[in-house]
Amino acid sequence: METRILDAAQVQKLLPERSPDAHKGDFGRILLLCGSRGYTGAAALAAMGALRSGAGLTFLGVPESIYAIEAVKLTEPIVFPLPDENGMLGMDAIDEIRARLPKMDAVLIGPGLGQSKGTLAALKLILREFSGPVVVDADGITLLSKHKYLMRGRTAPTILTPHDGEFQRLAPLGEDRQSAAAALAQELGAIVLLKGHRTLITDGKICYRNQTGNPGMAVGGSGDVLAGIIVSLLGQGFEPLEAAAVGAWLHGAAGDACAAELGQYGMLPTDMLEVLPRLLK
Repeated sequence: METRILDAAQVQKLLPERSPDAHKGDFGRILLLCGSRGYTGAAALAAMGALRSGAGLTFLGVPESIYAIEAVKLTEPIVFPLPDENGMLGMDAIDEIRARLPKMDAVLIGPGLGQSKGTLAALKLILREFSGPVVVDADGITLLSKHKYLMRGRTAPTILTPHDGEFQRLAPLGEDRQSAAAALAQELGAIVLLKGHRTLITDGKICYRNQTGNPGMAVGGSGDVLAGIIVSLLGQGFEPLEAAAVGAWLHGAAGDACAAELGQYGMLPTDMLEVLPRLLK
């Protein structure tokens, strides 16, 4: 398997030039399905990760019971309520989600989503009917681990972003993390981003080893920011493997900048959001 490592110069080359005549629609219309009662931060962090990495239009669909919270938290994303059941997406949300899909360039599903009939129905809808690239993260991965058949026949790009625990719900993870990630990527026809020290990103043929990041990033919400960055890059037209690899590099580099300024003990995902734009010049 070919192994690659990105550096700052390569990342800058991969970032597309922005035309002086561009408008917000040129930089991606992305849909995020995130959040549930008690997990409002995940949705907000993912949405801001998308915007801070250049997304033009970010639509955040959340259960109606947390809509007011997200609307207060967020100014720039377009937040809209969806029917819910017990604080999570309900079955009645599916038709509204379906109606929005044709206008979207990329979708993220999973951060803070919870596990219910409604959230499973949303995952089925996205993987079966959306013809664009999808990022499946967090609760989305847990749902998928029980319904791996949803990946059968899917031809559009899918990026899975598991940490070790989530990965082991999908497949065994031995000492050879790269081989395990590549095997899962080949099995599901997906790109696998296996989080951890030296995050791995692979489509089963090529593997990027990320060299940025530090232990200060091991805090709740960090992965939500990463998922938002990746779906933003997909919406802006990045090739899926490069979107995942560049997203991991940017996320880690933002974390390194925060650690240098604030120290690893007290840095937060919101600090990474503040630093992120400095890396995208």
